[in-house]
Amino acid sequence: MKNKGLIAAVIVIFGFLLAAFGYQMGAKQTGESAEQPTDQTAKKEHKTVGILQFVSHEALDEITRGVKEGLKQSGYTEGDNLTIEFQNGQADQSKLATMSQQLLNRGADVLVGIATPAAQALANTTKDVPIVLGAVTDPVGANLVADMDKPGGNITGVSDKTPVATQFELAQELMPEAKSVGILYSSTEDNSKYQAAEAEAAAEKYGLTSKKYAVPSSNEIAQTVQVMAETVDFIFIPLDNTIANAMQTVVGEANKTKTPIITSAETMVQQGGLATVGQN
Repeated sequence: MKNKGLIAAVIVIFGFLLAAFGYQMGAKQTGESAEQPTDQTAKKEHKTVGILQFVSHEALDEITRGVKEGLKQSGYTEGDNLTIEFQNGQADQSKLATMSQQLLNRGADVLVGIATPAAQALANTTKDVPIVLGAVTDPVGANLVADMDKPGGNITGVSDKTPVATQFELAQELMPEAKSVGILYSSTEDNSKYQAAEAEAAAEKYGLTSKKYAVPSSNEIAQTVQVMAETVDFIFIPLDNTIANAMQTVVGEANKTKTPIITSAETMVQQGGLATVGQN
């Protein structure tokens, strides 16, 4: 695979961001070369990195910032030997294919897909240019890689998978009287469907009655949460970009009935969720 040094630099950046729970997929040999001293990386030839981010919310924005900062620390400086081409789909999946092609047309040496829909769009656009995954919960289930240890093809990166069973264990400790949980997720995100199924299994393990509430878009979130808050003891939200982007709406509706929210991301707790065991 071409541009191994650049790919390694991007992978190491994600490794720093997700060191607590993230695990690397392949590219383990290239990871060694990413920590070379700055004086050795300063002479790197000019490269173009294309970043496709699915939507703007704090957790995904932090990954984009981390990529840029990590590349700088690895000897790639914008305006000198690095060009960063950035596209943001703003949660509109219909735009992602066009944006992916635009990044290719601008000569990207490496592509970074932040969130599952963005990564899938990039993967559908090229089988040649290397792609690094960020904030992809289930790369195998999303048909991005064949195997977590040996991904194959032109795709590698890290997973942001969180421990759903441990999150439900925490919920039981905080709310021992709870008997029911509503699982709120986006029906258009493969990563969310995967975690919703995990949440169902975890709820059963802890003796909770569960019901899944899938929303096709952010327009249905407020009404859905209103219904949930009247019928369940607490709400569970997996790593879901559509819900994360509308977290203030979720919290606003849940607060009306004082319905607690167990989330899967620290940023969601900061926005009003009760607690989580997840990524920082």
